[in-house]
Amino acid sequence: MANPQQQDPITPDDAWDGWDDEGAEVMSSGTSLTSITSSILRGKVEDGRVYAVYGKQEYGMPMDDAELDRIDMCHAKYYALLEKKRFIAPITENPQKILDLGCGTGIWSIDVADMYPSADVLGVDIAPTQPEWVPPNCRFELDDIEQDWDRKENSFDFIFARDLILAIRNWPRLIDQIYTHLKPGGWAELHCVTGVLGCDDGTLTDDSPMKKLSDALYDSTQSFGTPIDDPTRWKRWLEERGFEDVTEVVYKMPCSPWPKDERLKFIGAFELENLLYGLSGMVTRLFCKGLNWTPEEVQVFLVDVRKELKRRDLHVYWPYYVVYGRKPGGSKTAEKPVPQPSAPEPGPSSTAG
Repeated sequence: MANPQQQDPITPDDAWDGWDDEGAEVMSSGTSLTSITSSILRGKVEDGRVYAVYGKQEYGMPMDDAELDRIDMCHAKYYALLEKKRFIAPITENPQKILDLGCGTGIWSIDVADMYPSADVLGVDIAPTQPEWVPPNCRFELDDIEQDWDRKENSFDFIFARDLILAIRNWPRLIDQIYTHLKPGGWAELHCVTGVLGCDDGTLTDDSPMKKLSDALYDSTQSFGTPIDDPTRWKRWLEERGFEDVTEVVYKMPCSPWPKDERLKFIGAFELENLLYGLSGMVTRLFCKGLNWTPEEVQVFLVDVRKELKRRDLHVYWPYYVVYGRKPGGSKTAEKPVPQPSAPEPGPSSTAG
């Protein structure tokens, strides 16, 4: 599907009374890798948040404990959004080598390593934020995936990347490296929100703080060099590089528990928690560097955004793009996706904050 508007509109729940967590008005600011200097482990402190210092380009998101909790919460949210799947590409039943780009806390790598005990799962990230105790078939490395990869070509069965927001400045180059390092017949899959709000019923107005947030995200990411709408171009870029069977699926991820559908309501509750508590960390560096705002201006702006998020009559969602494709050659899998092995099911207790 080309865009989320092609999906059926989400039915709102008229009985939802909004959000009343007053504590959300204030955002809390609160490895096994070797040969890492202490400065890399400590990171760089800006406006009360800690950012990675490895890599040649600035990454817009922090790497402190509050951000790591947010990443793990989002992992549970995406599992629900994808209807209890970690990915949707029809990979082989017994993949041997899996690569997770920008693995964050390593939670996706660990879950997939448990799902496929015979596979060697490698997670790479610019921040050393992964745990030491992991499955024996899972490991992590510090690496800047925007630089040349020092890895064997044609070696991975599956390469996955999720939520590389504010991280990638040249997607076609990264897609070229993914293609080069996949085995013939191997699959690549990319996931991310666009940050450009969707609304099917006109409840999002031009003077809405959420609309202003969406516009600010678009403008600032253009200036930062990491356009928030890049996922809308993934399908074309994969096809231009030579991937076959390229498929685009766009999910609607509600920004609060406004939908009537119970699964979407659950996802909306996760996303509301994510935005109320995590939005400051997501946009402070971005708006300061991309829009020349001061940290104080960012926080004042977010007060109105948080207030509006709690309204029951605002029916907005983020388009969440999933694009996957297959490198030509090898043995093509069946048209029906191979059922995924069971994975740990997150519940409401997984919510961080």
